[in-house]
Amino acid sequence: MPSDIEIARAATLKPIAEVAAKVGIPDEALHNYGKHIAKIDHGFIASLADKPQGKLVLVTAISPTPAGEGKTTTTVGLGDALNRIGKKAVICIREPSLGPCFGMKGGAAGGGKAQVVPMEQINLHFTGDFHAITSAHSLAAALIDNHVYWANELNIDVRRIHWRRVVDMNDRALRAITQSLGGVANGFPREDGFDITVASEVMAVFCLAKDLADLEERLGKIVIAESRDRKPVTLKDVKATGAMTVLLKDALQPNIVQTLEGNPALIHGGPFANIAHGCNSVIATQTGLKLGDYVVTEAGFGADLGAEKFIDIKCRQTGLAPSAVVIVATVRALKMHGGVNKKELGTENIGALEKGFENLARHVTNMRNFGLPVVVGVNHFFQDTDAEHARLKELCRDQLQVEAITCKHWADGGAGAEELANAVVKLAEGEQKPLNFVYELESKLSDKVKTIATKLYGASDVNIESKAATKLAGFEKDGYGNLPVCMAKTQYSFSTDPALIGAPSGHVIAVRDVRLSAGAGFVVVICGEIMTMPGLPKVPAADSIRLDEKGQIDGLF
Repeated sequence: MPSDIEIARAATLKPIAEVAAKVGIPDEALHNYGKHIAKIDHGFIASLADKPQGKLVLVTAISPTPAGEGKTTTTVGLGDALNRIGKKAVICIREPSLGPCFGMKGGAAGGGKAQVVPMEQINLHFTGDFHAITSAHSLAAALIDNHVYWANELNIDVRRIHWRRVVDMNDRALRAITQSLGGVANGFPREDGFDITVASEVMAVFCLAKDLADLEERLGKIVIAESRDRKPVTLKDVKATGAMTVLLKDALQPNIVQTLEGNPALIHGGPFANIAHGCNSVIATQTGLKLGDYVVTEAGFGADLGAEKFIDIKCRQTGLAPSAVVIVATVRALKMHGGVNKKELGTENIGALEKGFENLARHVTNMRNFGLPVVVGVNHFFQDTDAEHARLKELCRDQLQVEAITCKHWADGGAGAEELANAVVKLAEGEQKPLNFVYELESKLSDKVKTIATKLYGASDVNIESKAATKLAGFEKDGYGNLPVCMAKTQYSFSTDPALIGAPSGHVIAVRDVRLSAGAGFVVVICGEIMTMPGLPKVPAADSIRLDEKGQIDGLF
């Protein structure tokens, strides 16, 4: 079987104007980036305001494993399948970050015959959105230090500047730095550090803003420091928001590309779900809902992370509500949750599948507790056996009363996910219940954290370190107590220990730090050893990425 990049490169792509026209976007509303990528004009998006909305389908997954689950691949395959059965469907997903692309995870454009294309451009610089976000964030950092250098009229306490710098690359050496060395002309030396761009609050604001005016207002609310008398200092106070909005103006227009089957896909924004809120932009999602009968979107990593934040943050802020949820699982990944080594996944093991099933069961139960109808999409791998798939379907039916559907979109494209598409339509057009949130906004911030930990993660308690507890109390004192919380936690486990797989219970969630994201409208809760600047693995993907003798990219996946 050819590789993902070979499949993508062999495809005959349609002109992007032809793809856009399928959902009513006229040529004059497109800002083209070559023949196959375009941005959708702000003015055209505003003209859609009075159009009815389609139905929203959320694709999430079990806790990820090295065996792979294929959430983006399933999102693309389901979108193609919905179009095949006569529904006008639009796919809305996040842009890939260069960090994991050159690190361990690889790209994020799907795989096999369920891809968005052109995958090389999408996985690399694309339309420059991440560069614009990095530049806007860096401008804010420069303006903060410049304000301090020139008289510091806001009386900023340089010991309490919270605004870290960012770069879209995994670089552990930048996690903690000392800046402004070299003498008086370079400013005041202080400790600082870098996060990855996708963890920037500018990224979060970018993805939650409904338009340019809202973007600028949210940027202005970002708290970047404290004054000497412990008052919050914002980006509006240092007069950064106008110029930052200018840098982000074009980037805020959603990107439109196509699937291998020529269907429209809006790819926009890219916060990680383990350290940020993990959803594509509100603008892209809402635009897709105005253009199609169905929008298929994904939330990052497992349902305990991306899907929880999708509902408790994105849906709460926007009024969006999914009409159906697809939880992606694989036989391979469930066997890993059941204790099987990755090298032994090709051997049938019903016992390990049954043990690992508890991970899927908890995710299904959690999604149902939100009041959402659920179907399980079982992404098929060629080494799976019929007996394993049959047993998984039995377990889903008998223990969870949920349908599990084997999907072969990786090999067969949309045709391989038609059964899943029909099941999604049945759920989406059936009875809808009110959306339940995990916690009330009026609860104390620490209680919100504990509610998520105990209700979703199976924990018995939380342990909030004294530094984090003091910060939470300060946030509440300053009027930020009613914000939702954004859990930053390992994606590999319901606990804070990535090795504790399956569905552990009775563990304690350790909270080591918290950060206020007032512009985005949430408080980031940093749990366990999770890092907001990831590092590269011992053998990074970058080792195998190169240009071949024809000048084509090799090794990108």
